[in-house]
Amino acid sequence: MSEIAEPLRGMESSDANAPLETALRFEKVSLSFGVRVLMDRISFALGKGETIILLGLAGMGKSVLLKLANGLMRPDSGEIFLFGQEITTLPEAALLQLRRRTGMIFQESALFDSLTVRDNVAWQLMERQMADEVIDRRVHRALTFVDLDAAFGQYPPSLSGGMRRRVSIARAIIDKPDLILYDSPTGGLDPVTSHTINELVVKERDAYKTASILVTHRLQDAFTMVTHRFDRERNAMVALPAGEFDTQTRFMVLHESHLIFDGDTEKLLRSKDPFLRNLLA
Repeated sequence: MSEIAEPLRGMESSDANAPLETALRFEKVSLSFGVRVLMDRISFALGKGETIILLGLAGMGKSVLLKLANGLMRPDSGEIFLFGQEITTLPEAALLQLRRRTGMIFQESALFDSLTVRDNVAWQLMERQMADEVIDRRVHRALTFVDLDAAFGQYPPSLSGGMRRRVSIARAIIDKPDLILYDSPTGGLDPVTSHTINELVVKERDAYKTASILVTHRLQDAFTMVTHRFDRERNAMVALPAGEFDTQTRFMVLHESHLIFDGDTEKLLRSKDPFLRNLLA
């Protein structure tokens, strides 16, 4: 991977004892599709610099939770606070301003095949009519972060699945977000490419301390996240000492409309709950 750039924003508090800003908070959020209850009074909070790995069976609403978090969907009841502002009744124009502080990686990348990599990554900057030279500089910087600057003028159909996923990450970080929502970023990828994507997620987490929620169906990816850190000197992801876990990353498990687990890695591994034990088997 290319040499890591200097952080694009300062994320450290000047007061070591100051409370963490809450990037995202759900308060008793419920959502139904017809007669099916998808979420029933879900509550949790994500602090600045924290990462949540969201697990659960298919169809339990994990991707929907990400869309609720970004205001792409609205709940039936409850409150959602994005950077301290309640968004469930927020007008679209005001919500767009908050979305500039978030980045989202969709399943299957969701790139525009008719646009170059440059224009895919720069989409939201182009909508704001930024100068081309500013856009080009920021796109090059984002693509360098994902080690894909050579693809600047290419089109998505010419790229591999892993390269397209890296382009989607570059697009998500182009506006220097304070929150990133990853929807199955390694889904459908081979193990080698998945490792590259995991390394980018850990790199963003550790270099920029970006708050994030990561949905995954792959336990191997989840435990890679909590057992590794990004080493800036080596410019690579390295394993933590045996038995240690990243303290800023925790797990949540969504099952049958409820959040049945919210805790750190050790608590998850010690759980005697039959469903959780089976999920981890």
